[in-house]
Amino acid sequence: MQKILYTIFCLIILVSTVIAEETFLSLKKGKVNVRYGPSFDSDVKYVYKKINLSIKQIDKKENFRRIIDLKNNSGWIHISQLKKSNSVITTKDKILFKKPSSFARPIAQIKKGRLLIVQKCEQKWCKIKSQNYEGWIKTNDVWGLIN
Repeated sequence: MQKILYTIFCLIILVSTVIAEETFLSLKKGKVNVRYGPSFDSDVKYVYKKINLSIKQIDKKENFRRIIDLKNNSGWIHISQLKKSNSVITTKDKILFKKPSSFARPIAQIKKGRLLIVQKCEQKWCKIKSQNYEGWIKTNDVWGLIN
């Protein structure tokens, strides 16, 4: 009986650790190197040139985070180049509304793939900023938020 309880406890800890490691982050700088391995000695795989780009952390090792982006590109980035997520990417065309309601006045149409800066979220709506526009979008069909 004690072995069964110990096994269940270990599985719960393992699953919660794996779930906790998957989180969304944003790029802190306008030029970020993505490496093949979790070390400065590893070769650069590719370079991101988009500040605030939303990425998903899938693993960590010391000061490096293994990430994956919307297009399933993956690699390792040093934590100094990352910050808490403040952006999302639309996966479908969306309408930007003046208030958090489908009955509010539409302000603009947001195209698929657009990077949006999140200011705050309430229920199933987020207030965002995109170049000259500021308003509310529904949180469905966006990549970068864990609901």
